[in-house]
Amino acid sequence: MKATEGSACFDLAAVEPTELERGRVTLVRTGLKMRCPAGTFLEVRPRSGLSTRGVLMVNAPGTIDRDFAGEVRVPLTYLFDGRYRLEAGDRIAQVRLVEEIPARFRRGRVRELASRSGGFGSTGR
Repeated sequence: MKATEGSACFDLAAVEPTELERGRVTLVRTGLKMRCPAGTFLEVRPRSGLSTRGVLMVNAPGTIDRDFAGEVRVPLTYLFDGRYRLEAGDRIAQVRLVEEIPARFRRGRVRELASRSGGFGSTGR
């Protein structure tokens, strides 16, 4: 469900109590299985409120392909010392339905269209 009418994403919640430990990735169960309409996929995003408490979603954003048939589980880790306990019903991630834009790739030469290169925040200088 969406938290508010203006929310862009649907919330995903933990289906059972789960403990997160520092440095360990835990796949948190949601109890949900979803099938996307043709031409779409699901994108799983972290919740910003959890990040302020040291809980991060690994591999964010995540993609759930249209042909995936298993339970949606969210990979979470804890940054601080000790453990972080999630309770059943705690909101752990967000999901949105994304339209797939068909694309084909081919070999070729890339023309320089911009003055930037390097990536990862570099200016190419």
